[in-house]
Amino acid sequence: MSTDSSSATSAVARGIRTSLGVGGIIALIIGILILVLPGKTAVVVTAIIAIYAIVVGLVYLGLGLFSQATGGWARVGHIVLGAIFILAGIVAFMNLRLAAASLAVFLGILVGIMWIIEGIVALTTLGSSRAKGWTAFFAVLSIVAGIILLLSPLWGALVLWWLLGISLVVLGITQILRAFTFSVTSD
Repeated sequence: MSTDSSSATSAVARGIRTSLGVGGIIALIIGILILVLPGKTAVVVTAIIAIYAIVVGLVYLGLGLFSQATGGWARVGHIVLGAIFILAGIVAFMNLRLAAASLAVFLGILVGIMWIIEGIVALTTLGSSRAKGWTAFFAVLSIVAGIILLLSPLWGALVLWWLLGISLVVLGITQILRAFTFSVTSD
């Protein structure tokens, strides 16, 4: 291997190691924050979503007001959509804790419904499945988990938030270890 190609390979390896390490550190920090300060972290995430809603709302508002390429109803639609996004962001900022709890309940209900549907769909494939036992087990588990989430969506969302924190810690540590052990092999 030539010196130039060896140097380029080494630079690529350093770049990948750095990316893995930085990504791992970020995941680890966010995971720890979720586990140590779950409520405050949820409020920060809600604030980020509220900021996003306001920015997107301003973009839609701008599209509706200043775009010459779209017709009348499209412009009105962009203005209305922009106003809704901006209003949602402002309302969220008025009480971030309530907005975070509302978002958690919404997500708990959404995931509960999706799990029930996923279980029902799995049951519909039972006849053609090679692993009927596992398919039936998955379907029943998914439906039961979905019903539990629907009965207590906030509690379910909190458990999912906690599992996300644990996952981020584990994935962050794994990425950091990969950063230290990563190497590029040459042919």
